[in-house]
Amino acid sequence: MTGALHAGLILFSLMVVCESEPTHSGMDREADVHGQDRLIHLTPDWAFQLVNESLSFSRANSFCRSQFSSLTTPDQSEDQEGVLELLQRAGLHTPVWVKDPSKAASKPLTLTKQYSHFSALNFPKESREGFARVNISFPALSSTSVCVRVQWDPQWNEVSTIFSYAAPVFTNEFQLRGQVDTQGRILLALIIHGQHLPYKASFPNDGAWHHLCVTWRRSSGHWAIYVDGEMKDIGSGTDTPRDIHRDGILILGQDQDSFGGNFTEPFVGNMTDLNVWNVSLEARQVRALNACLPMTQEVLFTWNLGDLSSHPVVTEVQALLFCPGTHQQRALRGCRTLRGWTAELLPLFGLADCWHPLPFICRSSTERYWKMKQLSESQSSQPSAFMNHLMKLSNKSQLVLVQQPSGPVSLAEASALLDVSVQALQDTQQEELQPADMLSLIQLLSLLSVAADLQPPADPGDQSLASAQQLSQSFISVADSVISQDNALKWQDIKEVVSGPMDVVHSIDRMVTSLSPRLMAETDHMTIQSPNIKVEVQQSLEERSRPSSFCGPEMQKYNSLDCISVPHQMIQDLHNNGFRKLTLVNTWYGSLRPLFNPEENITMVPTVTDGIQRYLGTVLGSSIISSTVLGDDQPISTAVRFQLQHRVQNPYGTVYDPVCAFWDFDLTPEAGGWWNTKGCEVVSKQYGYTVCYCNHTTNFALLMQVYESQRNPENEKALQVLTFIGCGVSLCGLLFTFILFIAVGVPKSDRTTVHKNLIVALGMAELLLMCSDWASANEEVCFVVTALLHLFFMASFSWMLVEGLLLWSKVVSVNISEDRRMKLYYIIGWGLPVVIVGVTLTVSLQEYKADEHCWLNVKTDTIWAFVGPVIFVLAVNAVVLCRVVMVTVSSARRRAKMLSPSSASKMQTFDLTWAVTRPVLILLPVLGLTWLCGVLVHLSVVVAYIFITLNAFQGLYIFLVYAVYNSEVRNAIKRIKEKRKALSFTNCSQPSSFIPSQRAPVSSWGRSPPTPSSPETSETSGPSSSASTSLVIKNESFRKESFVSFSLKPASGNQVVQLTGFKPSGTGMLTTLDTKGSFIKNHSC
Repeated sequence: MTGALHAGLILFSLMVVCESEPTHSGMDREADVHGQDRLIHLTPDWAFQLVNESLSFSRANSFCRSQFSSLTTPDQSEDQEGVLELLQRAGLHTPVWVKDPSKAASKPLTLTKQYSHFSALNFPKESREGFARVNISFPALSSTSVCVRVQWDPQWNEVSTIFSYAAPVFTNEFQLRGQVDTQGRILLALIIHGQHLPYKASFPNDGAWHHLCVTWRRSSGHWAIYVDGEMKDIGSGTDTPRDIHRDGILILGQDQDSFGGNFTEPFVGNMTDLNVWNVSLEARQVRALNACLPMTQEVLFTWNLGDLSSHPVVTEVQALLFCPGTHQQRALRGCRTLRGWTAELLPLFGLADCWHPLPFICRSSTERYWKMKQLSESQSSQPSAFMNHLMKLSNKSQLVLVQQPSGPVSLAEASALLDVSVQALQDTQQEELQPADMLSLIQLLSLLSVAADLQPPADPGDQSLASAQQLSQSFISVADSVISQDNALKWQDIKEVVSGPMDVVHSIDRMVTSLSPRLMAETDHMTIQSPNIKVEVQQSLEERSRPSSFCGPEMQKYNSLDCISVPHQMIQDLHNNGFRKLTLVNTWYGSLRPLFNPEENITMVPTVTDGIQRYLGTVLGSSIISSTVLGDDQPISTAVRFQLQHRVQNPYGTVYDPVCAFWDFDLTPEAGGWWNTKGCEVVSKQYGYTVCYCNHTTNFALLMQVYESQRNPENEKALQVLTFIGCGVSLCGLLFTFILFIAVGVPKSDRTTVHKNLIVALGMAELLLMCSDWASANEEVCFVVTALLHLFFMASFSWMLVEGLLLWSKVVSVNISEDRRMKLYYIIGWGLPVVIVGVTLTVSLQEYKADEHCWLNVKTDTIWAFVGPVIFVLAVNAVVLCRVVMVTVSSARRRAKMLSPSSASKMQTFDLTWAVTRPVLILLPVLGLTWLCGVLVHLSVVVAYIFITLNAFQGLYIFLVYAVYNSEVRNAIKRIKEKRKALSFTNCSQPSSFIPSQRAPVSSWGRSPPTPSSPETSETSGPSSSASTSLVIKNESFRKESFVSFSLKPASGNQVVQLTGFKPSGTGMLTTLDTKGSFIKNHSC
């Protein structure tokens, strides 16, 4: 390879060929294409490269980026030492560009930040007398600047005076005038000290607002006229170099032929934002004012209608003015420079006009520098097939390449170089690109995007649609070859130098956005497509026009398409807010996913799981799709909606959960950016694709959070069936328990009341859980079921807490009445769940329900509205259970000590074991402690089965413990049976006797008319028509199992009492007494 050819293709040789290799730190020297030396200083961590070519700040920053580095930031001591030694070695004493770490990189703005409201004055065409006077006192001015925003009436064609300053000693001291020319422009001219300067500066007579500034300095006689931030006319020297006289009058909209009077040449239109300074502003400051930034330094007058007096015909109106984005405003404020060093060798920073050309220093890691050097030397010694073919083609085409540090100067030359690169790639497509080839092409793409963005061509031929199309097509073709899946392994070889494939995406975005005005010059829709990239540019000029959705190419492997769109309402809002031309640039990248290192996990907080799955990591799981919106060629940010296919297959036992994300170039800029999810949310998840919504425009993708399933499908199905069966059995058990509590007449107490409320809450929760699968088909019904499930499960745990508190009050003496205690229990059991559910719905209504089933969203903090209270209840009830066990064990020990010494040791072990086991078995279902297994459910499928069994059959457990084996319930049932036996016995001895039902109050009396068929009556009484009374008494002073029946009837003039006593043995004794207590007869029945 000849030296001339190598110099001719320096863009492909990385510009890092060095003569020596420093071992640790020191100076390295390289030559650029002009033979000039470039100094490089190496430290253990960083490589500093001084580029002694003066460029603007933006171009310098872009050049460093194209060299896979960044502008230096000399804020750390190590950086300061490296920069100082580099500048001293180079002997450079002029300021250099440096980066300010406190200023974030530029981003497109939302619509609300692009417009500002101003109060303006309207000078009507119907009257020639309109004017406004500035009511301040002016000093003598050795320098001055006057800026104002005007909206010229397109129907007004006469010479007009925008403002005029007259002093008592001289009338035409300082004045700005305008007139319409034959080409429809407004020409501007200054009058200084009576000297009328020529009409040269101009702006279009289009009825729009324009920002005008004039500056003057006595010392040099320098004056300038700026229109919309750009210098349009400049000059120096006046006939009388003196200050502007003091105590003058500043009039808006009229020329003063005399001091403060004789107005002529009126202005017609609107005027606002007049500001006056006693200094001559720099071009950077004027651009900042045009961008709506305040400039309070040395200001004499700031726009305020209260400081103006105007003619009655002049009225106040409101103006909505467009202001550039903050990224432009930041540049207009000035960019950071390193001006020098203090005596203590500390850096001196300053600000300079960002458009001013200065040298700069690029910084990259030492590791990256050595890797680039290695690849460059490899390419120089053994050129690849692609590079050899490229050099042959460049010789034949006799390209004239101008190698500047910022890349090709002309887009025509850039297009020719791209054409050669495309041809070389096509001719060598059988040969694989080498890592050095890819690095060279990536660098070329970056430099070309900078050239297109910062140096628009002056040649009219370059602005044609065909030329822009050809340049875009060549650019996309080269980029497609670089990001091809065939080069996946090559990307791993250059990862120490290039941040990743998103560097190519950044170059494409910048290139197409820069060329979009040319691409849309003759059409409103254009598509550029290659195998791995599809670009579409479409333009909307009217409010009624609706840009269509952009979709990637159809692929047989996938049923749905990758699509992105801007909501129609957003387009309408942009038009309504003054944007006349909207340009949408959309791009699809289909081959980037394999280029990301599969072994490199994307750091992201996992979504909360319920123990079924274990989080493994996050990977890129889709194509990348991007959208850029330009409003009147200004980048703006708006919401977008996109749909992306899932490009990853689910291996057996693995589950993917999609997350909507975008690539943030400002996040870890040293690494080229990283994935971010801020402002993006999942709209819906479907089989094979996901729909997302983001509140801004950029490059989007789906990140797949990978989970390892802890259970196979068979176990999952078995657990679902077990849950359903258990809930059904549990619901039946709870229902039977509640019925028994009501039907058998269990004595009323606070304990039974708490049991009943727990049964109701838990039964409703089990019923809703069984119905939740059917409810999931309807979004509204599913939301209601979710809220009710939350409410009744919270009520269940609240009543479990009440169970624990009640048990504690039995173990530990609490001085509180039963009525007050029950009121507190009702507040905790029902009031607290209502409050928790209500607050949760109010705070997180949009994130309340899960996407795929009727339950709380486990991916947000909403789930803690259930988990938090449950953990609290379980902790309290665990303490209560421990206290109960301790009391029971203490009682068992006391009983064991009372036994005989021979049996004490044997009985003590049994009693202690039973003392611990019995309360645990009895209290587990009502205290909810079986839910503690849920914490360990992710460890093993066995634990999952235990958890489902214990909790799904909780109702059945309550039925067995608190109904079947409950002594109160069993005694109540016994009493019912014994009443029935007593009734049958009484009927056999005295059929006329009446036994009340079991619901009759204790010690109740029943009466019935006499029945002559009774055998006892026939033996002890006279006529059958005589009256008789039978009574049955239940008295708590008797044994609970005993009932006594009395029969009273008159017999032979004496009152006879017949007493029937029923014993548990089932036998009864009938005794007949007279009213005096004499024994008559007894017998068994």
